[in-house]
Formats: sequence, structure tokens, C-alpha cells
Amino acid sequence: MTVPNKLYLKHIDGDYAARIREGFAYIELDKKIKPGDTVFIKPNLTFPYYRKGVMTSPECIEQIIRVLKDYGARIIVGESDSGGYNRFSMNKVFEKTGLRSMAIKYGVGLVNLSGLSARNIHFEFRRKQFRVPLPRLLLDEVQLFMTVPVPKIHMHTKVSMSIKNQWGCIQEPGLRLKLHPFFKKVIMEVNKACRASVSVIDGSFGLNRCGPMEGDIEELGWVMASDNILTADCVCCRLMGIDPGKVPYLRYYSENQKQNLSEPIKCNQDLGLFPKKTFYLNRKWTDYPGHLAFRSLLLAHLAYHSSLSDMLHKMLYLFRDQFYEYE
Repeated sequence: MTVPNKLYLKHIDGDYAARIREGFAYIELDKKIKPGDTVFIKPNLTFPYYRKGVMTSPECIEQIIRVLKDYGARIIVGESDSGGYNRFSMNKVFEKTGLRSMAIKYGVGLVNLSGLSARNIHFEFRRKQFRVPLPRLLLDEVQLFMTVPVPKIHMHTKVSMSIKNQWGCIQEPGLRLKLHPFFKKVIMEVNKACRASVSVIDGSFGLNRCGPMEGDIEELGWVMASDNILTADCVCCRLMGIDPGKVPYLRYYSENQKQNLSEPIKCNQDLGLFPKKTFYLNRKWTDYPGHLAFRSLLLAHLAYHSSLSDMLHKMLYLFRDQFYEYE
């Protein structure tokens, strides 16, 4: 008999630490780690400074650290440089979000994955051989990988939660851009290689209409924990009013990992009683050049890696505001 995946969902109600502690107890985290094990926390830090709904809140990260300390784990928090074509340093984000001082306060590791040594993972897709470098830390030294995303709409992938969050484990933003046309396969292989197993979704705020960097902030006020990242994403989609079967990369992940999108789960409460929000994707016309490049190898090359790239971006910025102040 198949053991159902576990999922904890509850309103934060002003006590994030208590909800995290209850969630970890419900999914029986103590059976997954032992004292001295290395736990890697992967938040979503996709903007130069904290933005509600766009990034994992520093409060969520801090409370996870506090609770994990009780398990006797060695804790490392990490993320890679972000920004795509307009790269920004994650070291600066650590400073601006308070994560640097938080790491010192609790005595935990804080790493910019872009600066770590790497080794390649190998796979084949569409008769093409791929070699994708990933940090050796994640592949060889971590006993438990915990992904900590936010629930948001994404202009290219429709949604971004637990599975999508590991895109930031690819150290070089430029390589991520090259791999966009193969996203569904690459993100599955990255999750497999990193053994991402536990999800904590920071549902204090979500991002509606158009993400991943801008959109409409939705105040949600809940937190979710699960021992299965696909289960977490499927339930999160339904709370957002989205059919996970209509999200291509989730469907691909489900089919190739032999996990049904609607298989039974064990939950701490009746999900049917939990209030839902209506999330939707509405791209602006200025979003379509990037969206087309996301889907096409040729257009991705023209947009990001050719001699025309700078000119094309300057033309786009005549009509679209920059997301942040580019260096």
C-alpha cells in the first residue's frame, strides 16, 4: 500500500515559529534528519531587495532556522546570483535583506552558490546531450534539501513554487537563459540531482497577474509544509485557483517521476474548507519578447547571447520600465 504524502497547511496568525514547528512535526522531519546532518535552505531571492510576494520573507527564513536548530542540524542558506541578462550579486541581496546578520546571529552558513565549485550533471533530451554544472555542496554534502519558495504567477512558466525554485541552483544566470527552451526537462533533472525533498511554502504573500519580479501582491497569511515538492505545488496551485494539470512543467514532472497530480495526501485539515484566491496570468505586450525567447533556442540566442542583445534590450526599455536599477 502506498503511503500518502504529508502536507501541513495553516494560517500564520502572528506566530510563524509555532506554525513552522507544527509543520515539521506533522511531516515527521525528525525521521529525515539526525543531529549533525547538513540541511540546505533554498529561498527565492529573485530581486535586489525584499519585495512582498516576489521573494521569501526574511521572517520565514529566520523562523525555519530557529526551529531547525532544535533538530541539531548544520544549516546552510544559499542562493545564486540572479537577474538574468541584468545580473545582480546575491552577496548584496544577503546584506539588504538582513540575511547576513541573521546568519551571524544564529551561527549558520550563508553561501552565494555562484561562487562555489561545481560538477556537471548529464542527461539527454530531444536527442541532445546536456551538461549542467551544479554546486558540489548540493550534490555531495547536503543530507536534506529544503526549498522555501513563495506562491506566485510566472510570465513564462505560469506558476513558480517549490519545483521551479531550484532554477536558482544553476549558478550562472547566463546559462539559465540558454537553458530556458529546455526548462521542463532541466528543472526536473536539477531537482533530482539536488534531491529536493521538503517544501516550506511561505504563503504570507503571493504574487498575482505577472511575475516573477512584478505583479499584484496578494496577502494570504498561511504557511505550507510537505514531504513532497510536487504535492506542495499541486495543493498550492489549487489554493491559487489553478489546475496543476494545465501547468506544462508540473505535468511533465508528474509523468516522468511517476507521481499522479491528484494522488491522495495526508493533510492536517480539510483542504476543501480552506479559502482560495483567484490567481491568473495576464502578460503585457512588453512581456512577449522575453516569453518568445523563453520558448525558442534561436530567439534566446538573439536576445541574450548575440551581438544584437544590447540593442534589443535598449529598444525594449523604450517601452518597458526596468525592473530595478541595472548596473
